[in-house]
Amino acid sequence: MLGVIIGVASVILLVSIGSGLRTLVTGELQGLGSNLLLVVPGELEVSRGGPAAGGGALGSFTTSKIKEEDVQKVRQNVSGIVEAVGVAYAGSSIRFADERKSIQIIGTTPEFPDVRNTSVAAGVFFSTVDVSKASRVVVLGSTVAEDLFGTSREGIDSRVIIGDVRYTVIGILEKTGGFGQTSVDDQVIVPITTLRQQFNLDNISFIYIQVERAQDIPMVTRDVQTVLAARLGEDEFTIIDQKEILSTVSNILNTLTLALGGIAAISLLVGGIGIMNIMLVSVTERTREIGLRKAVGATPEVILMQFLTEAVVLSVGGGIMGILVGVAGSLLVGRFITTTVNLWAIIVAFGVSAAVGIIFGVMPARRASRLSPIEALRYE
Repeated sequence: MLGVIIGVASVILLVSIGSGLRTLVTGELQGLGSNLLLVVPGELEVSRGGPAAGGGALGSFTTSKIKEEDVQKVRQNVSGIVEAVGVAYAGSSIRFADERKSIQIIGTTPEFPDVRNTSVAAGVFFSTVDVSKASRVVVLGSTVAEDLFGTSREGIDSRVIIGDVRYTVIGILEKTGGFGQTSVDDQVIVPITTLRQQFNLDNISFIYIQVERAQDIPMVTRDVQTVLAARLGEDEFTIIDQKEILSTVSNILNTLTLALGGIAAISLLVGGIGIMNIMLVSVTERTREIGLRKAVGATPEVILMQFLTEAVVLSVGGGIMGILVGVAGSLLVGRFITTTVNLWAIIVAFGVSAAVGIIFGVMPARRASRLSPIEALRYE
């Protein structure tokens, strides 16, 4: 039973972790904004799940040839879009009093919150005037604000130092959750002109394009390709559909989840072998009992059913306890990382555990049913 308990619990727990990871990642990608296109530097084969041979877009920020003029051309010449926003990235540190934190800095324009589906929780976002004047103002992600000021809504009008430059905090963003470059919680946002001046940047890292209607995404993609190709080479930028990324990531994580479940299911096989061995020992130890039952009229079918039932009870009982352990473990792990308990994983794990009892219980049960009553009664 212990082998089956461990097997069923492992299947449920590992599948719930894999499903939780899929839910988290897809949620973050959807949280980027709706009907979104991304223009990134270099070539990127999303369908293959990684960079193409021509160079990875995610590693090409420093060699990006995309410029602000490309964003303006997209705005002016492509119909069917709500907004196009250029984004530049830089890494540095931020200080306030004795607190210091390494951060990623986003340089962008006032349209960024609308395109990225985020909003300001306290204070304001910077304006077009701040961009034109290259004002030294900053909007903090919620986690950065908490680390510097104690709570996510404090710190407005405070002075912080980014790198070696002093900035005034004018806003703090709502908490979005997530991780890495998909979340702004651990990032700070400044006017793109200010970022360029401080870090001597000429180009931008991304263009976010929000399409008005989902059905227009293929048309807008073709038009953006045409506009950008007038100045950039085909290997110098890639247009990525948000849904394409979501589909690719979902496929990868689904495969990972199934692989985790398959690995855990091996322990169910081990548990089944354990049940078979225990039942074989049981048949040997109860040989005289089997002989006595047969001597008073028990048929081979009755003996077969008796031992098969015992094996199934062991496996089903282990399966039920394994479900309880697996769900409890998933809830416990869910306090630290995202987990999702799947009904199909519970059903499959329980079904396999019941099948294990039947399959591995057949041989000991048949052995018991075929014992000669005379030989069995003589057995010592």
